[in-house]
Amino acid sequence: MIRQFLASLAILLAAGMAWLFFVPGAPETLARAGIVLPFGPAPHAEAARAAGPGGGRGAGPGGRATNVVTAAVTRTTINDTLNAIGEGTPARSVTVMAASAGTLAEVLVRPGQLVEAGTVIARFDAAAEQIEYDRAKLAATDAAASLERTTGLASSNVVAGTALAAAELANANAQLALRNAELALERRTITSPIAGSIGLIRVTPGNYVGAQTAVTTVDDTSAIRIDFWVPERYAAQIRPGMPVTVSAVALPGRSFRGDVSVIDTRIDPASRTLQVQAEIPNADNVLRAGMSFSVALDFPGETYPAVNPLAILWSAEGSYVWKYQDGVATRVMAEIVQRNSDGVLVRAALEPGDAIITEGILQLNEGTPVTVLEGPGAAAPPPTPAS
Repeated sequence: MIRQFLASLAILLAAGMAWLFFVPGAPETLARAGIVLPFGPAPHAEAARAAGPGGGRGAGPGGRATNVVTAAVTRTTINDTLNAIGEGTPARSVTVMAASAGTLAEVLVRPGQLVEAGTVIARFDAAAEQIEYDRAKLAATDAAASLERTTGLASSNVVAGTALAAAELANANAQLALRNAELALERRTITSPIAGSIGLIRVTPGNYVGAQTAVTTVDDTSAIRIDFWVPERYAAQIRPGMPVTVSAVALPGRSFRGDVSVIDTRIDPASRTLQVQAEIPNADNVLRAGMSFSVALDFPGETYPAVNPLAILWSAEGSYVWKYQDGVATRVMAEIVQRNSDGVLVRAALEPGDAIITEGILQLNEGTPVTVLEGPGAAAPPPTPAS
């Protein structure tokens, strides 16, 4: 029993000595725990400092340096482009309604026709309104003549002032009746309120059309407005006048440029997005309302150091990398921001070109002397002798 205990104790002692002499960083680990041994190898950091700047390449535990492979730090910019899907609408659009009811007599335009503001689109049967207008015009003419006669007689004191007041009132009523008849007659004609393209005609001549019935639409497509939504985090960066680039699914291979014209004043609480409107010139009239568009906006973005994914390690304090500097390994805390095709973007005290250790990292401690076999910091190969 005593022999087994002594054998076990010897094995444990041998394992401890092997760990102390052959595992990098063992003396430092004991020193941090408050255990100082009177024997054993010197800590790596002290050996590196004793060798001077760049020294210790080959002065690791047991006289050996740790072989490593490095990769250079690069810079990558993210969140510099926003892509969204939008829908196009005309710069101006009007649904032309029938102001009054009646029988449609004629339609004077065709779908797709370009018209100016005030162009006659259709006319209703206006025989009754024309008669009322002519009657009102005759009454207004008679009232005006009567007022003129009464005014002349009143100036000669032939008629009383009350007769002149009655004539003035009759003339005013006649003029109002004429204006009312003229308005009713004008409403028998439907005109375009804006310049643009005529849409589908929704009524046909000969049919009775009720008041407020949609006759057609007029779209001003000299410019197309595209409504799209952006994530909340971009709300503070978008400004009116920002350039945008759009492409239409129906027009592959072509892109169009415009500007942000309108920004909504509030964030949609359901989707956490902000509605934005961009205006795209449409001089050649190839863009149509209702098209779907892919919208791209450029932003300054955020720039971070990018490191090889193999270089990332974890500790109780968080993620970190080993940086090769002056012949030794130095630990640099590196908070991970994003992983993408360029590597791992980190928030760390790193500059482009810094050498980050990617292989051999499991054998490193702070100040461990290293020899770079490949990558930034590797020794140049000896020149080939001339033959």
